[in-house]
Amino acid sequence: MFARLDHPAMPSITAAVPASVAPLPVAPQVRERQGIGLMLAGGLLLGTLGVFVEEAGQHPLTTVLLRCAFGAVVLLVFGAATGRLPELRLRGGAMRAALLAGVLMMLNWALFFGAIDRTSISVATVVFHVQPVWVMAFGAVWLGERAGRLQWCAMAVALAGLALASGLADGAIGQPPASASYWVGIAMCLGGSLSYAGVTLIAKTVRGASPYALACWQCLVGVVLLAWWPSWHGWPGTVAAWAWLAGLGGLHTGLAYVILYAGMARLPAARIALLQFVYPGAAVLVDWMVYGRVLSAPQTAGVVLMALALWTVRRPAR
Repeated sequence: MFARLDHPAMPSITAAVPASVAPLPVAPQVRERQGIGLMLAGGLLLGTLGVFVEEAGQHPLTTVLLRCAFGAVVLLVFGAATGRLPELRLRGGAMRAALLAGVLMMLNWALFFGAIDRTSISVATVVFHVQPVWVMAFGAVWLGERAGRLQWCAMAVALAGLALASGLADGAIGQPPASASYWVGIAMCLGGSLSYAGVTLIAKTVRGASPYALACWQCLVGVVLLAWWPSWHGWPGTVAAWAWLAGLGGLHTGLAYVILYAGMARLPAARIALLQFVYPGAAVLVDWMVYGRVLSAPQTAGVVLMALALWTVRRPAR
């Protein structure tokens, strides 16, 4: 069910194998193909996330708490079954990075789920996915990854596409342009995108923490920080809501995020930016198939601009 994730802290299986028969290192091209396949699979799976959120019909913090709780259960059971629980014993910088990623991910989820309720699955997901632009910019500023004129021009085009996709030109789907709730939702998407960009860079740069450990610690952090919420707001009142939230935790956290982290670890930031656009594309399609919602012509043009801009960043900087 989970992709194989190599971890530098794990004992090498080739330690006792003669050099003449030890397996060769994975070629960079093979590693990159693996990363692309993993991120495609994770993006398509995440494209169905909005349906689970809407059908559960819960407050965003309730949704985050139970997503974290169910995700943690799935990940811990998986870790116990595969002997990977020792990977959770992080130290020093690795533990700090995992805890920070957990806080950022909890904030990202809460803002994004609240935005879906105020806009729509399509609009919230597309606007949220301006975050590859932040990944590219942060990668250039903080990681020293080279970004040439083509990449910076692509960023400007992507931001123009974002403005169109948000409904700035023609108003929101089903809501007037002046709706305060709608624009609050757009602002929440942008805040969530910045949070998730931080998580992406942590996943890419942290040493001594496997993708499994990062995903598990994120869920555990969310459970601890939101444990107080049900005593004030209450629990979901229907079996159906619990079922949708269990799916959200098991599929979209227990499975999808481990797959995505494994993909990110195999790819440069610019390629990550491109492949993360699979998720919003799938979400737009799912929103149309399930709820019959379609983007307006200017919004569709904005999505195309964003996609084309992010496609260009796959090219080497120059």
